[in-house]
Amino acid sequence: MLSCKDATKLISQGLDRRLSLVERMGLHLHLLICHGCRATEKHLVFLHEAGAAWRQHHDLPSTLQGDSK
Repeated sequence: MLSCKDATKLISQGLDRRLSLVERMGLHLHLLICHGCRATEKHLVFLHEAGAAWRQHHDLPSTLQGDSK
């Protein structure tokens, strides 16, 4: 069973890449029993979508475009 720390990490990674079947299954099982991580997932998805919407309507300074460090 995943810890909340590992589940949160997978939630975040899942917003940027496709999780493996094993990762998705483990996360799904964890989310079935953990209210806190379900809430965290909702918050992270909201922030991810809000950031994407903001980027669509605002030009990024050239120093922030591409792979910034």
